Order: sequence, then C-alpha cells, then structure tokens
Amino acid sequence: GMTELAQVLRHVFPTADAKVLVDASTGDDAAVYLLDDARALVVTTDFFTPIVDDPYVVGQIAGANALSDLSAMGATPLFALNLLAFPRKLLSEGSLEGIIKGGAEKCREAGIPILGGHSIDDAEPKYGLVAIGEVDPGRMVTNGAAAAGQALVLTKALGTGIIATAIKAGRAGEDTIRAATNSMATLNRGACEVMGELGIRAATDITGFGLLGHLRQMLRVSGCSATLDSSSLPFLPGVEALSERERFPGGTVRNLKDVAVDVSFPEGMPENRRLLMADAQTSGGLLRAVHSDTLPERLSQVAGRAPGAEVIGKLEEGPPGRSQVL
Repeated sequence: GMTELAQVLRHVFPTADAKVLVDASTGDDAAVYLLDDARALVVTTDFFTPIVDDPYVVGQIAGANALSDLSAMGATPLFALNLLAFPRKLLSEGSLEGIIKGGAEKCREAGIPILGGHSIDDAEPKYGLVAIGEVDPGRMVTNGAAAAGQALVLTKALGTGIIATAIKAGRAGEDTIRAATNSMATLNRGACEVMGELGIRAATDITGFGLLGHLRQMLRVSGCSATLDSSSLPFLPGVEALSERERFPGGTVRNLKDVAVDVSFPEGMPENRRLLMADAQTSGGLLRAVHSDTLPERLSQVAGRAPGAEVIGKLEEGPPGRSQVL
C-alpha cells in the first residue's frame, strides 16, 4: 500500500545533487537526472507476477507497463533491460521464451532495443524491465505540475485488477479478457506524444495504487484538490458486472482503505463502486491535467492516438490531496 511504501521510503536518504530533477520524494513515475541543458536521463523499473495465462501476452503487458512510466514523464525511450525471476525446473516447457519474446516485441514496437538484463532462479515467475529514456528538462512532465482550474483526462478504461482476479478464478468472459489484455498491452506512447505537442506538463500513470491513489499523490505534490464525476469514469467491458459478484484483489481493498480519509464519496454509494475507483491497475492509462480553455481542441487531437480518453473531473483550490466524488 501507498502508506506502507511511504514508511519504507523514509530510509531513502534525500540527495543534494543539483542534477537530480526528480527523486522518490514526489512519488513520480521515474527518476530524472540532468545531463546537460537540453537533455535529462529518465529511468524507471517495474516487474510483476503473471496476471494472464498466455506467456507471450504476459511479456507484452510487462513491457508496456514498464514503458508507461517513461510516457508519464513525457520521455522518449532509449533502451531497456530485462528483469527476470523464473524456476529453472520449468525452463524446458517453453513459457519463458514466450515471455521474453512478448517483452522484446513490445520494446520493438516502442522503437527501442533490449540490451541485456538480469535473471535469478525463483519458484514464482516474475518479469519486467528497467526502462531508460530521455527528456528535454523544459518539457518534462511530472505529477507536481498540476494546477487548480485544469481538467482531469484519463486515457484508458479502468478495471484490470478485478478482471485479473476473475481470470484466476476462471470466471471472466472471453470478451472481457480480450478487452483487458488489449488495453494492458497497449503502449501509452500516443498519449505521451500528444502531451508534448500540447504542452501538457502534469500527468501520472494509473497502476498499482489505483485511480484514487495516484490522483491523491498528484494532488498532494501539486497543492490542490479535485472533484471526480463518477458517471464519466470509463470501465472495461464486463467490469461493473464482475464488481457486483467477484472478490476484489487484496491490493484494491488496501488502496481504498488507504485513501478513504482523503476522499468524500456520495452518501449511499455502493462499496463495489468505491472499490472500482481504487482498483489496482496493471499498465493503466495516463491521468493528465489539461487546461480547460482549450479542452475540446486537445481532446480532438488526443482521439486518434489515445481513443479511450475521457474527461473525468477537475482540479480545484482546496486542501491538498483531497478528492470529492460526485
């Protein structure tokens, strides 16, 4: 959980190096280190256990998930390194080849090579990437650059956490599985390119802490509050029905408990609807702060490269970190 992670990160010492533009203190999606006046290095890492059955799709999702952190910072990918944990006794079954191929092809789609990596023998498979990119320091995107008066735009539908849980239980329909895997394997590159073209400077990607958790972090470091329109939130096909009868992932339940003190929900809103807003995502979309005066124009430009983009709320003056759900 985010609060648990904060306790751990208390032991990460702050740096006085002036070349460090972004470190762990702001909860951004990647670290940023200044190289010169025109270039900064953007570095992130992410890996997880398989959430679908197809090894090739696991690799694709893991690749897109790690590269999304670079997109959230407005960075151009340069190269990646594999991170792999896998049981040696299963090497002959061919699953590992599928995972590695999926990750490599997703990096190829992003226009970068995988130059190496590290592997260990582990009883539980895990795969991901170290992703390296660069950004013009003057065009860097962070979660602390949001401001009151801006609109909140989300570029992918929610619900991958509960779908992954339903898949493991064998209770997710084929259409729902297909929609979720397609979403998770889709790069956020198009949404990142649009951010650069439109001068958007505040964004984060929605992953393990859910929409409400990542939004709260953006609000805290930006010093503002938000109002969310729950009726405008996009959900993957079948998610709302699953939420009424399936168990939510443990991470989702922890997320909601963690953010509850900072979120005002409508009286009588069902627990499953609250949990959907805290659902722990894998390779989710970008949450961006967009100037409202040019919002229609910006949304039309986004449409071709981030077709799932929806306006879900607005940023306001108010207690930093607080959200009101309507």
